[in-house]
Amino acid sequence: MSKGLIIAIDGPAGSGKSTSAKLIAKKLGFLYIDTGAMYRAVTYIALENEAIGNEKKIVELARISKLELRFDESGIIILLNGRDISKEIRSDQVNRHVSDVSRISDVRKLLVEKQREMSRKDQGVVMEGRDIGTVVFPDADVKIFLTASLDTRAIRRTKEYIDNGSEVVVDDIKNNLSSRDKIDSSRTDSPLTKAPDAVVIDTTKITIDEQINLILDKVKEKAKQKNINLDIKTE
Repeated sequence: MSKGLIIAIDGPAGSGKSTSAKLIAKKLGFLYIDTGAMYRAVTYIALENEAIGNEKKIVELARISKLELRFDESGIIILLNGRDISKEIRSDQVNRHVSDVSRISDVRKLLVEKQREMSRKDQGVVMEGRDIGTVVFPDADVKIFLTASLDTRAIRRTKEYIDNGSEVVVDDIKNNLSSRDKIDSSRTDSPLTKAPDAVVIDTTKITIDEQINLILDKVKEKAKQKNINLDIKTE
C-alpha cells in the first residue's frame, strides 16, 4: 500500500473524473492512474486481434500484454508492449466495445491487481474509474463520486471527440453513454456504484475550478487527520 494518501474518484463517463484526477494529481504531486484507459487498452488489443465476443481469448490477451501508464504535460500516455496507443484507445470503435470488455470478471481481476501494484510504487495516488472506492481501494483515504446530467456528459464527450478531430453527433454520443451507464451499473462483477462513504459531487452546473476545490477540501481534511503535510501547487 502507498505510504501517502490514496484518493479514489469514481463516476460515469463524462462526469469529469479524468479532468479532476489529472489536476488533483498535478497539484499534489501524486501518481495519477486512469483505470478507464487500461480497460480501453484491453479493448483495443481485443479489436486488434479480432477477439471481441471471445472472452477466453480476451482474458489471455490481457494477461500476456504489458501495459504501462505514463503521465506528462501532454496528458496520459498508454504503452502496449512499448508501443504508444494513447490515441487509438480513444477511437469510436473502442468506445463502442469497452463496456463489453470491462464487464468480463477475469479481465477486471487482472487489471485490479495491476492497479494495486502501480499504487505501491508511489507515496500518493489519485486513481479514477468506476469501482475504485468499492473494489480496487475500499479503504481509500478519500472517496469521491462524480456525477452529472446525461445531456451535460454527452456535450462534454462530443467536444472531446471534435477537439481530437473526430466527427460525431451528440445524440449518438448520448445514446452510447446511456447504454454504457446501463451496462456498467448492472454488471455482476464490480458494478458502477457509489461507495457508502463516498462524497457525491454533481458537476453539471459547476466549473472545473469549483470541482477541484471541493475535492481538495476533502483531501486537506483527511491529510490533517493523518498528520500528512501536503505540498499543494497553486499554479
